Amino acid sequence: MSKSPQKAIDASKAVSRVAMESAQAIASINQKAAQEFAELIQKRVSDLMKTQDPKTAFDYVHAEVLQDAAKEVAHYHQQLLDVLRSGNKELSEIAEEMIQDSKADLIHFVNDATNNAPAGSEAYVSVFKTSFNNALQNFELVRAAMADSFANFEKSVESVTNLSAPKGSSKKKQSKD
Repeated sequence: MSKSPQKAIDASKAVSRVAMESAQAIASINQKAAQEFAELIQKRVSDLMKTQDPKTAFDYVHAEVLQDAAKEVAHYHQQLLDVLRSGNKELSEIAEEMIQDSKADLIHFVNDATNNAPAGSEAYVSVFKTSFNNALQNFELVRAAMADSFANFEKSVESVTNLSAPKGSSKKKQSKD
């Protein structure tokens, strides 16, 4: 049982690492997107200033600027979702490992306790094992709830992705083929 505190510390470090890596990745994506957006705006404004005709300017803004902006936003959004999915998957694996380790520690503890029970304590051992079986069921409920939580997060990410996908995206085109 002395390994449990170290396992908890290791799991905490792993969760912190995942959070830090995700934050760094998002910061990097934000910085790159801001830089690219500034460059794009500068170029588009420069091109727009060369246009004398208002209709040509309007057509240019509609055809080039807005479409490029929509593509950039979709690309940025996808990069963020990829980081979130990756972090979610890693956190799910860490949580699953922690639950399995805790379950194994509990089984080991109960086996030691019941195997070394003094003679005449069978009734207590029976009550203890019943409580233990209930605890194992609770471990499974926690594991299932955790798995559902991570799966629901994935579904939420997919829903946001589907809502933000431009009309006529590749998914729709593929389904028509």
